[in-house]
Amino acid sequence: MEKKIVFWINADITIFSMAKFLQQKINDDFFAVIDITNKPKKFFQKQNIVKFKKSWFYHDHVKNELKNKPDMEYLTKIEEKYNFKIWELISNDRFFNNYNNFYKFNSNEALLIFEEECKLYESILNDINPDFLIMPQTALQNQHLFYLMCKKHGVKILMLNYANYQSKCFISQHSHKIDELDNVDEHKTTRTISQLQEQLDIKNVSSEHKKLYGNIRKSKISKILAAFQLLFKSNNSNIKTHYTYFGRTKIRVLIYQLKFELNKKFRHNFINHNLIYKINENEPFIYFPLHQEPERSLLIAAPYFTNQIETIKNIVKSMPVGLKLFVKEHPTQGPARGWRSISAYKEIMKIPNVVFLHPSVSSRELIKKSSLVISVGGTACFEAAFFEKQSITFANLGFETITSIHQIDSIQELQKTIKEVLDQKTSILELDNYLTSLEKNLFNFDLLGFEVEMHRWFYFEGNLVDVNISEDRMEDFLKENKEELTKLSSEFIKKMETDKI
Repeated sequence: MEKKIVFWINADITIFSMAKFLQQKINDDFFAVIDITNKPKKFFQKQNIVKFKKSWFYHDHVKNELKNKPDMEYLTKIEEKYNFKIWELISNDRFFNNYNNFYKFNSNEALLIFEEECKLYESILNDINPDFLIMPQTALQNQHLFYLMCKKHGVKILMLNYANYQSKCFISQHSHKIDELDNVDEHKTTRTISQLQEQLDIKNVSSEHKKLYGNIRKSKISKILAAFQLLFKSNNSNIKTHYTYFGRTKIRVLIYQLKFELNKKFRHNFINHNLIYKINENEPFIYFPLHQEPERSLLIAAPYFTNQIETIKNIVKSMPVGLKLFVKEHPTQGPARGWRSISAYKEIMKIPNVVFLHPSVSSRELIKKSSLVISVGGTACFEAAFFEKQSITFANLGFETITSIHQIDSIQELQKTIKEVLDQKTSILELDNYLTSLEKNLFNFDLLGFEVEMHRWFYFEGNLVDVNISEDRMEDFLKENKEELTKLSSEFIKKMETDKI
């Protein structure tokens, strides 16, 4: 019997690209939810590369009639039916909160958009009753909402994950969590701690992310070409049709970008002159790495710990005397987000018992020399296990079998947990078992490298996403990446065929 597969497609065309080669291998019915701007929309309306039985363009159904009042009775029923907190999802979406520099949505507007999303997604689920949802890792509220509603309907999720280990990928029902972790077979340790550390060093994830952000939005020529396209080749229709573009007039976007580049330089200069480059070797400390912000690891994975400055203050209040808190800026915060405001840096520097470190300081060395690692939801806790260090995280990232990684749900647990874990031992066997399970699920696909190529081919190296895409250009791109995408499609088929989803 033919399966019904729905694809979530957005400006990151990885899933669409893979779908072409998947369709060559299976005869199932393909459907698509497409979240795209108006110029590339024309390509998806006409393309014959992937034959979708039916497509829904997300922004055609979220009509932005924001003067109406939300249907609170409907929203209450939705919240109960799907068992999620509407205000948690809305508050942590980067378009509805303080990260939006162009438009401030009021409560009614946000609820109306959420209501229209729910009605669209329920109609899709009731219309086609899909067997599978294929999607990238969720990053925005509208995408994550569809994921949650599909899960509740019993749709099997096939999410392409970038592994925080050896720069490989895996497919699972969850972000950052493998599906078969609980089925690890007990075995005696076959790798020493040194051998495990060598495995961690293979295509170190931090280095790969630095390469990604070092290769996009870097070229001045691409920036100039993108600005020319925006100012002289665009009618800026998204400002009327896409709530994510509200307030983004051409002049405001241009002014914002100029301020962004200036602020980036001023902030970097402040960092270079005020943050600490060297640590005191004899000073015991807890290590807390800041997350890139805004980012999924905060807004979705740890929705109640999004204010990192408040988290730092709470860690300090929970620490025993005799320890310092070493805080380090994320190295990609500058290339990706233009650094934080100088006022934010000054506020962190004023917190008692905090040593604020420059982003160039080695995170690996800090982990090795620390007494404890605390991370909201990043890879530092995972890396800590390789150096026999205890760690605390506020996000569930699927490390249940590694008991040196302690996941807590509230600040109230922090003081007790810090005290309990400081003197605990770590288990090489647990880490080896976890890695054995993880490695069974990993496969080679250079996702970050693919993103760099995608931005180079279509988006002026990441400077502009509202662009016209020709079918010939897309065909050439797919031809150049055929080998990798064919292998990726085989991994999705393998996952669909397993009974352990």
